[in-house]
Amino acid sequence: MAVWFIVTGVILIGMVLLDSVVDRLPLSSGLIYLVIGLLLGPGASGWLNLHPVNDAPTLEVLFLIAVLVSLFTVGLKLRTSSTLFSKSLWRMPFRLAGPAMLITIALLAAFGALVLGLSWGAAILLGAILAPTDPVLASDIQVRHEDDRDYARFALSAEGGLNDATASPFVLLGLGLLGLHELGNAGWQWVAIDLVWGSIAGFGIGWLCGLGVGAIVLVMRRRYEQAYGLEEFLGLGLIALSYGLADAIHAIGFLAVLAAGLAMRRFESRDLKGQAIEAVEKPLAESEGKAALPREAPTHMVGDVLDFNQRFESIVEAVSVLIVGALLSAGTFSIEGLMVALVLFVFIRPLSVYAAMIGSQAAARHKRLVGWFGIRGVGTLYYLMFAIDHDLQLSLVDRLMPIVLTVVAASIVVHGISATPMMKRYERGKRERKGGARGGG
Repeated sequence: MAVWFIVTGVILIGMVLLDSVVDRLPLSSGLIYLVIGLLLGPGASGWLNLHPVNDAPTLEVLFLIAVLVSLFTVGLKLRTSSTLFSKSLWRMPFRLAGPAMLITIALLAAFGALVLGLSWGAAILLGAILAPTDPVLASDIQVRHEDDRDYARFALSAEGGLNDATASPFVLLGLGLLGLHELGNAGWQWVAIDLVWGSIAGFGIGWLCGLGVGAIVLVMRRRYEQAYGLEEFLGLGLIALSYGLADAIHAIGFLAVLAAGLAMRRFESRDLKGQAIEAVEKPLAESEGKAALPREAPTHMVGDVLDFNQRFESIVEAVSVLIVGALLSAGTFSIEGLMVALVLFVFIRPLSVYAAMIGSQAAARHKRLVGWFGIRGVGTLYYLMFAIDHDLQLSLVDRLMPIVLTVVAASIVVHGISATPMMKRYERGKRERKGGARGGG
């Protein structure tokens, strides 16, 4: 027990001390956590000894919490309006989370069946597990603040939120083909319930929860000057409520949590009647000892919830990647996984992005950047544990788990190392184009 407290303390303090150093180096914090996890695992010190099957229920809950917090945080970062789905910024994310993800699943499944020799059910399951990009480990390439309108950053952030949800029906399809989930005659139940109902009801209930909770808090703040403080409980409560209600009606809980975050963000710019309110850029000085003014309540509510969630997200990121390192330390590294990672990163991801962008107005530089940064991480880990916890055959677990863990680890390494230099080059190119445009004008 003492060892756990020591390790936890060192990691948390190290997160603070190394944060500014990591920002200047061509690597990510996830890479550091991965190395620490390897050192803590059974292959080294043995302090963190996890069994992927026996501990699957616990790990599933842990990764679930990580994904939920991250999805809600992504939703809060992405400003919306009444014309949410007609905004040009959203066109690329919908193509990425829809056509691009379907192409990725299909190509991964074909590779799994034709090259790795998996059954089609197992191959589709593998493709669906590896298809979603990660909203947790992609923090270096996400939107940097709620006013960030960079096309590529917005696309990667929104995609990481959307495709964690849209991958869910295809994970169930893979399990169904393996006889572990009911698909119905000719797949009607999968189409009607898991795909159509799950998506529509999931987004709808999450949106209503976000609007409803935001409206209640807003009324209490504006009219009665109540419900101030404890915003961290507000955010966590809304996450639990939207996910729980969605799960209870067999909807996609991930989509519900993302929608709840998007809906709450609306309160920053519009009041209950849909009329614009003045945005407040900075909170009142604490030295004044004043509560937020009634009309400023939405901005303070969303901002405080977002601040807490971002800090909590950093903690769950560290814990999740530590676990990946510890599991890899147990000898689950896979040559097959490296093959899949190479094919996925170099061929399948870029191909799926370019194919999905056919007919779009996206610039080539945006397609190149998005095509490379298809980071795999916590969402993939959750779906792996979800499948294991649904009585996946042990022989198939022994085959799929090393592949999945190796792909995630490879993504943390190659995308983590390339993120800082590539994003600096991308930002420098943006400044040069703006400078050239001004000079030419």
